[in-house]
Amino acid sequence: MQSPDSASDDRTTVNEAEPCPETAERSVPHIASLVPSAKVGVAPEGRSPQKKPASGLPGRVGGFVRQSLKALATLLILALAVVAALVIWDAYVTAPWTRDGSVRVQVASVAPQVSGQITEVRVVDNQFVHQGDVLYVIDPSDFRIALEQARAQEQRDLAALDYARQTQRRKSVLAKNGTVTEDNYEQVTSGLHQAEAAVAADRAAIDKARLDLSRTQVRSPVNGPVTNFLMRVGDYAHVGTTNISVIDADSYWIDGYFEETKLAHICIGDRAEAQLMGYRDPIEGRVQTVTRGISVSNAAPSTQGLPNVDPVYTWVRLAQRVPVRIRITHVPPGVPLVSGLTATVTIRGNRPQESGGWLRQRFVSLADHLVDVVRGPRPSPGCVPRVGDESGETVTLVTPEPIAPLSPEEINPGPAPNTPRRAR
Repeated sequence: MQSPDSASDDRTTVNEAEPCPETAERSVPHIASLVPSAKVGVAPEGRSPQKKPASGLPGRVGGFVRQSLKALATLLILALAVVAALVIWDAYVTAPWTRDGSVRVQVASVAPQVSGQITEVRVVDNQFVHQGDVLYVIDPSDFRIALEQARAQEQRDLAALDYARQTQRRKSVLAKNGTVTEDNYEQVTSGLHQAEAAVAADRAAIDKARLDLSRTQVRSPVNGPVTNFLMRVGDYAHVGTTNISVIDADSYWIDGYFEETKLAHICIGDRAEAQLMGYRDPIEGRVQTVTRGISVSNAAPSTQGLPNVDPVYTWVRLAQRVPVRIRITHVPPGVPLVSGLTATVTIRGNRPQESGGWLRQRFVSLADHLVDVVRGPRPSPGCVPRVGDESGETVTLVTPEPIAPLSPEEINPGPAPNTPRRAR
């Protein structure tokens, strides 16, 4: 039998002769790090030995080309960034478009021309009516009676006129024979003229009564829908008091409130597009007018009548907005015109179509806008008419001659020279 010491020696000998796989795997990287494969000429399994590139002219040319391409790419990216910044600046600052637009319309406020109780209503809210259609009827009884009274008064005055004419004819014959004095004949003639005037007044009263009777039927003055209708049978209509409103369907237009920095690109007659918020297809139109005055808050008087000037911060300057009126020329099918709707208004200009295709036109337009961004906008002559008379000349009022101020004695004259002073 072997002693424990001899058995342990055998195990130690076996471990030294045949190392375990885990120990071998841990030792390989350490050896590889100490002895590189390039020095011993051993290549990794499955790979061929790498060759060191030869230094020379081809390598230096390749490096120069790579550096040049990097520099060109950097310059190209920088140029594109500058162009993109200019385009964005032009689109948001100087291009003639605005989100601050709205649909406008004229509203006819209908008021009765005679007073009375409403006996019949022939329309409902939002009903489309035509010019001349009856909206409601006022009780015509009193006006019929007034018409009959005027006609009766005319009959009575006509009888008086016939009697005056007969008397005048009879007196004229007697005046020729000398049996009637001249004063008596003049009195008869004057009575005839008064009777004729009375008949004329009666006929005018008949026309007025007939007109008032026709006005008991209140009619629509325009074509369009009835809006905000709150009338009912039994209400009392007062003369001149509005009680019904009708939208004029033939008067729709669009107001675009453009910043003052964009007015140089807007001309009378330019084609415009207005896109409503809830619809895709835009409304087409033409620039009709440009408002020539807006309210100035600094002109409002303050204490002692002095102007109230608001402080202005030099680093913040808000551009004023000027209303531009757009005349509607085409409304897409299915797009309703409702006064007060919000619209995005874009001025497309009136540039004639050039040959060369859509891409060339876009390029020319972009180039013009970039020049405007760099040098400032260039207004076209005759784009917006000047303020003045029809010939285009500025109207100047004649300056009145200055008046000499009054002296203190003239303002507060003292006692007359010959007036004695009162004794104290």
